[in-house]
Amino acid sequence: MIEPRDLSHINPADMSHAMLVALLMYHGGSLELPVSAFEVDALGAGDGSWHAVAMEPLGDDKIRLSVRPRPDVPGPGVRIE
Repeated sequence: MIEPRDLSHINPADMSHAMLVALLMYHGGSLELPVSAFEVDALGAGDGSWHAVAMEPLGDDKIRLSVRPRPDVPGPGVRIE
């Protein structure tokens, strides 16, 4: 059995999907957003790269999801600590 908090086996695309699903499920399965949430500047940098998402444990049985600039490295730039 896989430990639910051990996410080291998940690839970046699946991790992004899992974060989105968790966020939506926490909010009852759906969340209304304005169309402007999908504008280029909201989703990424002007060079065509997408923003990255950080997932940080808070120590009180919670996790913080936050937007970060994508690291300037080849590949997805995923770091699991």
